[in-house]
Amino acid sequence: RARALLQQLPPQDCDERYCPDLAEEERWQLRAFSARRRREALGQGLACPVPGPCHGCPCKKCGRRLNKGDPGISASRLGDQFWHPSCFSCHFCHQPLVDLIYFQQDGRIYCGRHHAELFRPRCASCDQLIFMEECIEAEGRRWHLEHFCCLECEVPLRGQRYVMKSGRPCCCGCFESLFAEPCQACGDPIGADSKEATHQGLHWHARAACFCCSLCRKPLHGQPLTSRRGRLFCSETCSLGQDASSTASDSSDSAFASAPSPDS
Repeated sequence: RARALLQQLPPQDCDERYCPDLAEEERWQLRAFSARRRREALGQGLACPVPGPCHGCPCKKCGRRLNKGDPGISASRLGDQFWHPSCFSCHFCHQPLVDLIYFQQDGRIYCGRHHAELFRPRCASCDQLIFMEECIEAEGRRWHLEHFCCLECEVPLRGQRYVMKSGRPCCCGCFESLFAEPCQACGDPIGADSKEATHQGLHWHARAACFCCSLCRKPLHGQPLTSRRGRLFCSETCSLGQDASSTASDSSDSAFASAPSPDS
């Protein structure tokens, strides 16, 4: 219950004590925003049997009828409406509302988190609402200007190239040194600026010198291919030819032998 309350009613959405880095103007905006929400939208549902005059009324969410004496939830801010207890949930995340605390907007009920996000963007890094005039928008989410930084070295990424890793931005340097996959042909990491080809969980540079037939060196980008023991071939003929000459060593054998394993 405590975890659900923290998720549905983030304390930083209404109390400046949980937002120590706010400028004075932002603090003023947070106080005004919180007071307006409490005054205009906050309520607590009432669990009670459906009264006689509401016999046969439809549930506000699912539309199924509620009969006299059935358990129901009413919300004073929304008039003579009733919900099944299991239907009294946030319109956005569909989670049951803890302690029946709701915020209403345009006839719909929301948890506090998603009601606040109807009006203010939320920083993907600190989880606070953004009251600054400017913010960073990337990958469908928003960040405070100072919070859009590399997940490893924390260098600011405003106006810089980045790669998303586990939902967070990463600078190209950190990505290539820590997360880039090794090419199965040449062994070099496949950087953020490189095109990548994958097959059965293995990775290659998409360039012709790497993503090519192990026997005849024919480029395989956009072409049919077959694989045998982790090596790529343009045809069954080449794959069988590789088996026939498996005792000989060629440049392709050396390249694959020196490449790191997928687990490295």
